Amino acid sequence: MTSRKAKPKTIDEYLAGVKADYREALEKLRQTIRAVVPNAEECISYGIPAFRLNGRLLVGFGAWADHCSFYPMSSTTLRKFQRDMKNFQTSKGTLRFSPDKPLPARFVKKLVQARITNIHG
Repeated sequence: MTSRKAKPKTIDEYLAGVKADYREALEKLRQTIRAVVPNAEECISYGIPAFRLNGRLLVGFGAWADHCSFYPMSSTTLRKFQRDMKNFQTSKGTLRFSPDKPLPARFVKKLVQARITNIHG
């Protein structure tokens, strides 16, 4: 992650402190999420950009030294889509990608919709 003097309070502040190619990839991710849940609240949670729906964390994303990450905030949601993730590095609750090989918008939309279902039961 790039060094920042003050902790960002908004997604725009967070993105302003990120390398240009990472910023562009994360902005596209942000727009894709926003297209699925236009009424979600943008916030910073655990130091990363996130979206909240009805007071609950929905998804988040971030930039690190050598990759970008998408956080579905649910390992259960990630497990449901293992086949779709075979070309990306994953860990328990994280999907890693690089700006030159971003997550497909169609896949992000499926993950976000699954999280909405997960939150609303």
